[in-house]
Amino acid sequence: MSVAFSSDGAQTIQKSLAVDVVVRETKAKSLEESYQIKETCDFIRENNFHKVALQFPDNLLVDSIKIASRLQETTGAKLYILGDTSYGSCCVDEVAAEHAGAQCIVHYGRACLSPSRRLPLMYVFGKRPIDLSKCATAFQELYPDHQSHVVVLYDVVYSHIIDDLLKLLQPEYVNVITSVLNVDGVVCKSYGQILQQAKDTGHTEAELALYGDRLVHKYGRQFILKEGCSIEDYSIFYVGQEGVTLTNFMMTWNKCSFCSFDPETMVGRFETININRALMKRYYLIEKAKDASIVGILVGTLGVANYLSIIDQLKKIIHKAGKKSYLFAMGKLNVAKLANFLEIDIFVLVACPENSLLDSSEFYRPVVTPFEMEIACNNQREWTGDYIIDFQDLLPGACSHIDCSDSNEDDGETTDVSLITGALRSSGFSSLEPKDAVPGSAVVQKNQTLMLAHANTAGLWELKCHI
Repeated sequence: MSVAFSSDGAQTIQKSLAVDVVVRETKAKSLEESYQIKETCDFIRENNFHKVALQFPDNLLVDSIKIASRLQETTGAKLYILGDTSYGSCCVDEVAAEHAGAQCIVHYGRACLSPSRRLPLMYVFGKRPIDLSKCATAFQELYPDHQSHVVVLYDVVYSHIIDDLLKLLQPEYVNVITSVLNVDGVVCKSYGQILQQAKDTGHTEAELALYGDRLVHKYGRQFILKEGCSIEDYSIFYVGQEGVTLTNFMMTWNKCSFCSFDPETMVGRFETININRALMKRYYLIEKAKDASIVGILVGTLGVANYLSIIDQLKKIIHKAGKKSYLFAMGKLNVAKLANFLEIDIFVLVACPENSLLDSSEFYRPVVTPFEMEIACNNQREWTGDYIIDFQDLLPGACSHIDCSDSNEDDGETTDVSLITGALRSSGFSSLEPKDAVPGSAVVQKNQTLMLAHANTAGLWELKCHI
């Protein structure tokens, strides 16, 4: 007999779970090549590192002991294995490495290629197997016109085959261009690359003067368009499995057609995701952000460069929009964690591009990106259909930065109609708030009769009368 609020636990014990990643131990023969043992040893010895952090994703931890043992035998360095990272495994966990006192990090597996700042870094992407001839055949079937303008993008774990793929295609396809991996201004090799962290992630003046708008750099990929062409003139061919990386490309270049080749199933196909529908879902979240009074800023990374700058920028625009914000740092997100903060109307997640588009349908409150929050709070930024996932593009000096003017404060409170509730909503500072009020002060307005103050509960207002 089942009881509504209790059970004997048998159902939980017998429940089967779907596992997306199959963990297999790498054979000893391919260990050297797959994990770039020699190149990693050279990196450690040439830079005279004595303490090294090895960061593995969950599916590669099975090989971590073997890798660490070989590296330690060859270099004599003290090695620390980093697993179960605080946030996404695609990001470099510099905080955990610094806790161990490491002098550098070797990052294994898939990576978001977001710039970091604190420690020297080496990426080891690995060499996932792929049938190159079937990939080329799929490309030819998807693009029968040899004059097609195509950009070849790929998951980093397949970067080692791109040069060979281009050699197979270019005799017939003269308008095909491939991207290169580029992080912090350093072009990565076909697989595994040493990166000494740079201070500036922008392009050099020489590059901009030579290529101008033809130089495209997104999500650690860089390519150069042909003269007289824009990105909308190209189709995108993606080598890799369906996932967040492909979704980010499709959301960013939503006016381009996409095709893909999955090396696991060895099938090429036209991508038929309804981008317009996906964009309208994001626009719905923007309307929810406009309706919100209290915003929770979620720290989703501690390693990506400039994450503190975007947090400060978000605080500024949220304050200018007349909303209240709170900052949360809680590691990996889940429904139960965020449900503890019922006072929050909406959350904005500051994370790397791979972890920014969070499906919040199961969450008690929606979760938006910094770009979506900017549209909701910055009256200078309008919704055009162009979508920005990487918060680096929103910072001052970046390609998509729009300054939040002080017109909100000058014009006072403005009102419009919510597209969700149909009710009037206000944005900007209330006319009751004096311009010389101290930011963050509990007291907002005081006169001989009334005093308006914040109650203890977040964002609620309490009206107190003086007798």
